[in-house]
This record gives sequence, structure tokens and C-alpha cells, in this order.
Amino acid sequence: MSAPDSHAATARDLLALVGGEANVTSIANCISRLRLGLADRSPVRDAEIREHPKVLGVVDDETYQIVLGPGAVGRVTEEFTRLVEAERAERAEGPGDPAGPAADGAAALAERGAAIRAENKRRNATPVKLFLRRIADIFVPLIPALIACGILAGVNGLLANFGWLPAAQPALAALASGFMSLIAVFVGMNAAKEFGGTPILGGAVAAIIPFAGVADVQAFGMELAPGQGGVLGALAAAVLCARVERWVRRWVPETLDILVTPTIAVLVSGLVTVYGLMYLAGELSEAIGVAANWLLAQAGGFAGFVLGGLFLPLVMLGLHQALIPIHTTLIGLDGHTVLLPILAMAGAGQVGAALAVYVRLKNNAGVRNTIRSALPAGLLGVGEPLIYGVTLPLGRPFITACAGGAVGGGVVGLLGQLGTTVGSTAIGPSGWALFPLLQGSQGIGPAIAVYGAGLLAGYAAGFALTYFFGFGKGALTELNAPAAERTETAAAPV
Repeated sequence: MSAPDSHAATARDLLALVGGEANVTSIANCISRLRLGLADRSPVRDAEIREHPKVLGVVDDETYQIVLGPGAVGRVTEEFTRLVEAERAERAEGPGDPAGPAADGAAALAERGAAIRAENKRRNATPVKLFLRRIADIFVPLIPALIACGILAGVNGLLANFGWLPAAQPALAALASGFMSLIAVFVGMNAAKEFGGTPILGGAVAAIIPFAGVADVQAFGMELAPGQGGVLGALAAAVLCARVERWVRRWVPETLDILVTPTIAVLVSGLVTVYGLMYLAGELSEAIGVAANWLLAQAGGFAGFVLGGLFLPLVMLGLHQALIPIHTTLIGLDGHTVLLPILAMAGAGQVGAALAVYVRLKNNAGVRNTIRSALPAGLLGVGEPLIYGVTLPLGRPFITACAGGAVGGGVVGLLGQLGTTVGSTAIGPSGWALFPLLQGSQGIGPAIAVYGAGLLAGYAAGFALTYFFGFGKGALTELNAPAAERTETAAAPV
């Protein structure tokens, strides 16, 4: 079966297992997960989905998330979307009375699905969790451009360091820097949409921040510089604009809405941005940069140990994307983020743990096959396939993977504390994929050496801790038993 046929077959299987196209309310994907909105959870055959050979794990959150791994997820999502659209078109053209029993069944299904979604939202509606999810939804769509521009910036830096192709460097600099110079606009558009406003109005207000003319604005003894406040200022400005827009729309007659509402929304939130938010967000951005650099200089080893150890749980919960504004702020201030190389060590601990599981479970073909398929993504810093397919279901290996990441983060942090800091010029990649983006206080060579040392330490610690402490009493016997004799406890935490 060719690769396209394989992706189409996977999409067909998954569509049937989630209850068919009538049960699907939304389709999206991130780097490794197919994210489905479902009207009703009851027809979903969860166990069969988890056992599907192409599925690396499942996360049941506000959306039903099927972990397929990078590369595959985009192709399966495309086929899945095509199938859903084709079946809906066929159903719309087919015979039958839409007002008959089928419509009643659909209404009942929608009502039941609404109740389930409401219950899921109630369980997950803690203020912190909702806020972090919203921040993630604002910045996740920007990741492909951040990766592309970061890689181009890294390539251009290498060309400049070695004096190669000087004529091409200005063009590469323009390609790498153009998006970053206007990132505030994209953040503003996404933030306005997420908070119930009109995206283009959020972008219009956020565009004030990089506008060169703000340098001419003076009030209350403040002087502004283009870009001051960065993405944090853009985020605050767009959220304010959305709130003002929604408030004004409640009071303005419909006949005047198109003229009055956007004008007042941009005027009010724009003035607040120029005379307040840009300054405050700029001070906050500076404080974040100072705090990050102080933390690594004064307590680098300890800070790296803690950050490296806690990052996998954030990935597991899908909350790691909420750190993107901090990374972006540090890149805007210093040209790189010193936090990403430390956090990337969590992936190294996970890879080491997965290798130890592979060695220890010699007779468990299912787990070993999952590791073989997920390991390349893990080496490139995409940890979800190994999390949901290997370490988390096994229990203790997830803990030892976190410990391995803590060791790797401690090594990078300690070396930074001793004077050789390392940062990344972009966010998105980690693992081996981060090497082209590295930048450090002592130059590219020492930065690569520090990051490489952290990876090796994370691999080694994750492997050793999992090999010796990753399985409880009797677990190895159970998990290594022939498939026919293996009980359901093989999939339970041990």
C-alpha cells in the first residue's frame, strides 16, 4: 500500500471509530495530533482507536486528540477532512425527508453532545487552565512561520560567521526578519479572534506597536520606541480592543454599527495602547529578560534541573504552548531565548527512557514497534508520540523520563551559570533540530557543545533511571509475557 493510500486508510478507520461524519463537529491538527470536536463521546470506540497500528496515543480533552506523529498527522487530517466533506455532500444530496425521524435523531445527538461538551468544559474550566489554553490557541498557529524564519536566521548567521555568499545574506535577512518585525500584528489578529472580537481590528491596534511613528509620541514624560512592548503589548491591546468592540456593539444601532463600532474600538484601545500598554508591556518584557538571565547566572544548575524536569508534564497537558509569549519576548530582547535549550532536555530524557523500555521489553512487540515509529520524532524534539504511546501508559517510565530531562536541564543550566550560555533564535524545534538555531555567549561552537552535552546527559540519565527503576515488581514479567498471555494490566501504569 502506498503512503497516500495508507493515510487514506487510516483516516477511514478513524472516522468509523469516532462515530462517523455525523459525529464530527470540527477538524484541526497541530504538530502531532489530530484534534476532533465530537457531538457525542458515547459512540467513540476508544480502545480500538488506541490499538490502531498508526495511532500513538489519545488525549480526551475539550477536543478528542489522536496522536499520529509529525508528518503523518497533516496527511491523515487532509484525508479525514476530505472524507467528512464527501460524506456530508452525499448525505445532503441523498433522498429522504429531513424533517423525519433522522432529523429527530440528529437533534437528539446534538443535544446529547452539547450536554457532554458542557460537562467537559465545566470540569476543565479552571481560570488558569482556560487562560493558558487561550494563550496557546493564539500562538500555536504562528509556530510554522516562527520555525521557518528561525531556521533561515540560523542559516544566515552561519553564512555571516564563515563569510560565505555575502551577496545572499541581505535577502536571507529580509526573509528571516520580515515576519518577526510584524509578529505583533499576527498576535493581535489571533488574540482578537480568541477573545470574541474582529481579527482585523485586533491586528489594526497591534500594528501600532511596530509602527515607526510612535517614536514621535510623547506624553507624561514617556518616550516610546517602535516595537516597545512586543508581543505582550500586542496581546493586551488586541484583548482590550475585543472587549471594547463587544461593549460598543451592545449599545450602537445596527444601522450605525459598521461605522461606529470599529472606530470607537480602535480609537479607545489604540490610545490606551500608545499611552499605557506599550510602556507597561515594555517594562514587563524587560523584567522577563532580566529575570531569565539572572536566574541562569545565579542558579543555573538548579533552575535547569527544575525546568527540565517539569516540562514533560506541561507537554502532556498541552500547556507548554503557553510559554511561547515568553520565548518570543526573549527573542525580541536578546535575539534568542535561553529557556528553550533547557526545556528541550525533557525530550532527551524521554528518548533515553524509551530506549531503556525497548531494551527491557524484549518480548513485547507492540511497545517496541511503537518506540521504533515514534523515536525519530522524539529525536527531533516532538515528544507526544513517545509520551502517549510509551512512557505515560507504562507509568514509572514517564517519571524516570522527567528525571532524565531534569539532569539534562541541570547540565545546560550549570554550564550557563559558569559562563557559557546557550539560546535558540527561534521556537518550535528542539532535539537535534535545534542545533541550526543555537546561539551563545561564547559563540556558536561552545553553544553547540553545551547543548550537545545536555542532550547526552539527558539520554544517559533517562536510560539508566528507566532501566533500573522504571518497572515495578512483577511488571517486567507481565509486560514481557507472550501476547496471548498478557493481561489487560500490561497497559496499566506500573
